[in-house]
Amino acid sequence: MAVTTQELDQMVAAKVKELAEHRLEQMVREQVRAVLDAEAQKSARPKRVAIVSSKGTLDAGYPPLILATTAAALDMEVGVFFTFFGLHILKKKGLDNLKFVPVANPAMPMPMPNLLGALPGMTGLATLMMKQTIKQKNIASIPELMDVAKESGVKLWPCQMTMDMMDIKREDLIDGLEEPVGAATFLEFASHADITLYV
Repeated sequence: MAVTTQELDQMVAAKVKELAEHRLEQMVREQVRAVLDAEAQKSARPKRVAIVSSKGTLDAGYPPLILATTAAALDMEVGVFFTFFGLHILKKKGLDNLKFVPVANPAMPMPMPNLLGALPGMTGLATLMMKQTIKQKNIASIPELMDVAKESGVKLWPCQMTMDMMDIKREDLIDGLEEPVGAATFLEFASHADITLYV
């Protein structure tokens, strides 16, 4: 039985359609599998938190360390980048001697005029009062929080550029830190972060 050209064209078209549908189904399956695998990998890795610490006062030292240690306690991967004045928190002579500066701080429990806050000795008095309150309330000190952060595996990065700019040597910093890094290294870590904070 002879096959006409039209019938042959129809048979070829049907076969091409069958092959195309099969290939399309295969491609969709591959794409869905890739998405599911990516989601599985994403949910398998711990959440990542990237924190920038840029201030070096007593009151500014608490937020990055409290957030970092809490995130670590929640099984998150945490990295803190200490840059500019935040690097002061990592100095051996700075960690225990952070100051609370009352000038231009309208959120103080007992607000005072800037003129009064600028008087000699007011920063020392305000710092003493703040440390007494912290002790009375059984709040961990900055050195204690730093120890917890190190024990919890928090990556504590000193900023290399800040160290160069302020002539700070590695031996001036506390032990247990990551090697000093630049912005590019921290940004690579932060680019995969689920939570990014600037303090």
